[in-house]
Amino acid sequence: MTDAEKTKKLRKDVAPFAQSELKTSILQIFNTIVPLLVIWAAGYYLLQFSPWYTVACSVLASGFVVRTFIIFHDCTHGSFFKSKKANDLVGNITGILTSFPYQKWKREHTIHHATSSNLDKRGIGDIDMLTVDEYLEKSKLSRFGYRLYRNPIVMFGLGPLYMVLVLNRVNRKDAKQKERLNTYFTNIALVVICTTLILIFGWQTFLLVHAITLFIAGSLGIWLFYIQHTYEDSYFEYDTDWDYVKAAVEGSSYYKLPKILQWITGNIGFHHVHHLAPRVPNYKLEEAHESIPPLQRATTITLKTSVESIRYKLYDPERKKFVSFKEVEELIRIREKSLKSKNMKAISK
Repeated sequence: MTDAEKTKKLRKDVAPFAQSELKTSILQIFNTIVPLLVIWAAGYYLLQFSPWYTVACSVLASGFVVRTFIIFHDCTHGSFFKSKKANDLVGNITGILTSFPYQKWKREHTIHHATSSNLDKRGIGDIDMLTVDEYLEKSKLSRFGYRLYRNPIVMFGLGPLYMVLVLNRVNRKDAKQKERLNTYFTNIALVVICTTLILIFGWQTFLLVHAITLFIAGSLGIWLFYIQHTYEDSYFEYDTDWDYVKAAVEGSSYYKLPKILQWITGNIGFHHVHHLAPRVPNYKLEEAHESIPPLQRATTITLKTSVESIRYKLYDPERKKFVSFKEVEELIRIREKSLKSKNMKAISK
């Protein structure tokens, strides 16, 4: 079979899984959103006995926020319900619960899917990444800024704060009116809810319950997004050679997690399946992976091996792999030494 025939067959094989099931979707709402609200309520109630009980509830709630976000994510793809109105309704509700404006994220994430692993179309819905040559062309100050951005403490520590407080609160310049109004609606809803909770329980209690929850959930979310596209031999190509199916299957990993973490993360570890067919609901991703042999050849990452990806900072298009700053620093020294040698020869002449 030619590559085109293989692509056609793969898409045909995954198509039957791109159907939502009303019963399963409703069940997910009850086993995800309801427990989240109950745990948050318990966090407020248990504070009178010990703040540590509240912290424990906040940590537990963060897992359910991640799972709630997966429902939100499915709604933006139109895969959680067959009805567009149902997807929009639940998407907006889960967006408020997780602090994400529905229309804004829907558009930007759609762009991410259409351009994932395309080196010529980076910048929307992605974690910023430079190629080796792009990094080498930067000034020392710009390199320092990029290194700071890719530092784990900044990315997974300050990243959630920036995402919740800044990035999710404003629209891009090219946003249409519908998207802008939806972001304003989400922001107003959040202000009303947060203000009400603060007036009733106090700002310290509010932060103890919700700040911890959203911070941990945000860190986990950024980590999942990072690890599923950043591994040594991840697929990246310039636009002329870029291929959608290769970007999905070779540019998105299979993050093999323990069952409890797989449940909390809504099967998003089967990211290669999701990128190949975004209309497959989260509860059918594993079944699709297990049923279609070519999908099982995707790069598999475990909890242990995923930690190694923290050191990957730049992509080298020539070697088709991610590299660390340490490897690039050696290349910089070689280039500077070569340039110095050329200058000395020029002077001697």
